[in-house]
Amino acid sequence: MESYVLDWANLLLRWVHVITAIAWIGSSFYFVFLDSSLTPPEDEDLKKQGVSGELWAVHGGGFYHPVKFNVSPPQLPKHLHWFFWESYSTWLSGFALFTVSYLYSASTYLIDKSKMDWAPATAIIVALGFFVVFWLLYDAICRIFGRRKNGDAIVGALVFVLVCIASWLACHWFAGRAAFLLVGAMIATAMSANVFFWIIPGQRTVVAQIKAGQPVDPIHGKRGKQRSVHNTYFTLPVLFAMLSNHYSFTWNHPQNWLVLILMMFAGAAIRQFFVMRHGYKLGRNGNPLPYALVGVAVIVGAMVWMRPAPVSVAGSASATSAAGQNDAKVDFAAVRGVLEQRCYTCHGAQVQMKNLRLDEPALVRQNAQAIYQQVVVQKLMPMNNSTQITDAERALIGRWFEAGALVP
Repeated sequence: MESYVLDWANLLLRWVHVITAIAWIGSSFYFVFLDSSLTPPEDEDLKKQGVSGELWAVHGGGFYHPVKFNVSPPQLPKHLHWFFWESYSTWLSGFALFTVSYLYSASTYLIDKSKMDWAPATAIIVALGFFVVFWLLYDAICRIFGRRKNGDAIVGALVFVLVCIASWLACHWFAGRAAFLLVGAMIATAMSANVFFWIIPGQRTVVAQIKAGQPVDPIHGKRGKQRSVHNTYFTLPVLFAMLSNHYSFTWNHPQNWLVLILMMFAGAAIRQFFVMRHGYKLGRNGNPLPYALVGVAVIVGAMVWMRPAPVSVAGSASATSAAGQNDAKVDFAAVRGVLEQRCYTCHGAQVQMKNLRLDEPALVRQNAQAIYQQVVVQKLMPMNNSTQITDAERALIGRWFEAGALVP
């Protein structure tokens, strides 16, 4: 029953998390596009009001005319929409999902004893420490270097180094899938912290100054804009880290930390292309296509580097011959021996993780497709290979399934 309840919690939290993330990322992308596409107003009345940019757009059968005021409008409207619950809801639902999926079962999903054989409580504290330490260091970098000459470039370089260090540590301390997700959650925490500690407080200060009839200090808008720009470059790397847990060939790679860094770098480079393309159309900057090409080149390079090792012709012929002779005669007793040694710990008479039991032939036949996918194709199970299943044993299960998954 506990596993059943956790599965429902995982499903519902993931659903909410995806919905809120779409809302947050969508609004972030829209405002980046809007800022990059604004042009100086042509109407004299708009100029007198302090409008610094405008955009005409058509969508859904109507025409829209958003304008941006330089620093502050002449007066505040009665109803002012704030963009922050998208961020907070995404982080809260994501942290709840991370707790249910990884922290609650740290010994199963977070810890890989071949890397670090620590107690679940220790692993949880260290994992949460990634969130706090990364934010503090990132925030310090922005405070110290953000307003210096070439500050954006310096901050970008230092944050990249910080992410590389965090990725290396996470992949050497935690199970691969958990490490990728942890790095993504770490960056996402910084994104939401940017909104909570800088963007929204700065906006509230500006609103308070306007209401009090005081001069508006433009530094609040500049700081908020800086952190908002950082968030848009973080977005694609975070999305890759979150989605990668479904693709074991990424986090199971011997140099999984380098895979993570390369793919996140590619995402940031591609995002740079989309950020700059609107300004390019208006003649404000050069052609950003090289950024996209660099990102694509890194992805293609990673694909070539990570490709499976080729099988020798002789070995392939031998395996094909053996399979041809034994396809119909795969001994289920051998398969059952592998399941007993490698799978019964979590899917036997005493424990049925995910409500799955494999110690009875009828149940093995019923779940043959899932066994093949999880053990042979995706190599997700056993979790973190905690029972040390071998490639030969995976191949045995593969031959058994491909021969018809025969069970006496």
